[in-house]
Amino acid sequence: MRQTATDMLWKVGAKGRRVLLGRQGNDGLLFRAVVYALLISIGFVYLYPMLYMLSQSMKSLSDLLNPGVIWIPTSIDLKNFIMSWQVLHYPTALLESLYVSLPPAIAQAISTALVGYGFARFEFPGKRALFILMLFTFIIPVQVVFIPLFVMFNNYSLLGTPLPFLLPSLFASGLKSSLFILIYAQFFRSIPDSLEEAAQIDGAGYLKTFVRIVFPISVPAIVVVLLFSFVWQWNETYMSSLYFGNTLTTLPLQLQAFANSFALLYPATQSVSGANNLNEAIQMAGTLLTILPLLILYFVAQRWFVEVVDRAGITGE
Repeated sequence: MRQTATDMLWKVGAKGRRVLLGRQGNDGLLFRAVVYALLISIGFVYLYPMLYMLSQSMKSLSDLLNPGVIWIPTSIDLKNFIMSWQVLHYPTALLESLYVSLPPAIAQAISTALVGYGFARFEFPGKRALFILMLFTFIIPVQVVFIPLFVMFNNYSLLGTPLPFLLPSLFASGLKSSLFILIYAQFFRSIPDSLEEAAQIDGAGYLKTFVRIVFPISVPAIVVVLLFSFVWQWNETYMSSLYFGNTLTTLPLQLQAFANSFALLYPATQSVSGANNLNEAIQMAGTLLTILPLLILYFVAQRWFVEVVDRAGITGE
């Protein structure tokens, strides 16, 4: 009788452990609860700024001054977006942002792929040392090399054009190129050697094998590198303001000068009822319009991120 009761308690305990921990220790209720709690917490950290901007940008001035209105405005005020659109000169700034960001991103996605393929597939003297030096360039601040670059581009009369961003990208030395080379190198190492060996048996050289075989099947890595490069080119304001001067502008540069541009376009009036001052809602609407193209790109390309992280970014296989 005592043995039967002990067996029943053991079975109940075993069943409880299976429910909480799962059969393999990572598929039970406890594990899932911890994972979901972490995902919700991380998701909240990332989504909170977006939700806050969206909520604030749709508030009228009375809602901003009303302490009872926190998240949901009493009425949706699209005037904030209209004013921000005009202050940012959105169509012109958007086209110029694409003009100075997209070509360097495309050039960087191609050039860093060639360098990453060389590190992944070829053996040569000093390869490890060069790879380490290349990675060190990622942590060097841009300000350290900015002065000699500025002097060089000025001597060649390249300032005021997208060439200060495009030319380094063509030679795999643009913004954060070392990170992209690392992503490509890890991704190419995950591709079976048999594919390239079969192409070489058919008479294809290394360059033809890369162009015909390796590069076309590396679409996930290409999309991720292209997206990251585009975002960094897009968000760069320090170098852009000095390279472009008054010749070109971008949405981030326009957002930096948002307050001054707003004051010129909408001068503040003296009457309280007709006061036309820059408020937080208009600023949030301008910020949301500035990052809107990047959000659209992220939503389009998000499915490639998981594959690249799995094949190249984390495992290192």
